[in-house]
Amino acid sequence: MPSWELLLAFLAATAVFAYMPGPAMIYTSAQTLARGRRAGFMAALGIHLGGYAHVAAAALGLAAVLSYVPEAYAALKLAGAAYLVWLGLSILRRKLEVEDLPQALSRTARRAFFESVAVEVLNPKTALFFIAFLPQFVDPGAGLPVTAQFMILGTIVNLTFSSADLVCVLLASSILARLRRGGAMGRLAKIAGGSLLVGLGVRLALLRD
Repeated sequence: MPSWELLLAFLAATAVFAYMPGPAMIYTSAQTLARGRRAGFMAALGIHLGGYAHVAAAALGLAAVLSYVPEAYAALKLAGAAYLVWLGLSILRRKLEVEDLPQALSRTARRAFFESVAVEVLNPKTALFFIAFLPQFVDPGAGLPVTAQFMILGTIVNLTFSSADLVCVLLASSILARLRRGGAMGRLAKIAGGSLLVGLGVRLALLRD
């Protein structure tokens, strides 16, 4: 493994990046506001598991393809943007009867999980982040193979980012509980969550790289 000095620098940089406000925080907050705390936790889990696809891609060198093939990057970015917009619109259109609530919440949490895995896998910026960030802390002269170092460091990054997402879910669920006590405010929370997802998708599509 890299030296202790390099590892400490890696941990500090990872914490800074993880707790800087970003799209994943907004996404998990939006899922929580629109679908409830359980769905927010499942969304965070989905993003976490989806992140390992990018860790593996970086370790195997596959993520570098996105850097050298602009068409592949653009196609993946637009697919992810379209999916986010579709998710947001689906939430905004969805109507829920009170008597269907327990079963619907269970389905909603499962859906949030699978949707979030797809959202993360379709996010090319995550792939580029790992391929740009991790090599700075990999030591080719260390005892562990470079691929193993990529996987270990990538796992630490993924766990740290997920801890920040969980904090956002807890904060958003606290806000949601107060809104729901206001009756009609629960509908406003759903509108806010769906709108945030649509906004994220539009931002991703229009973002210049």
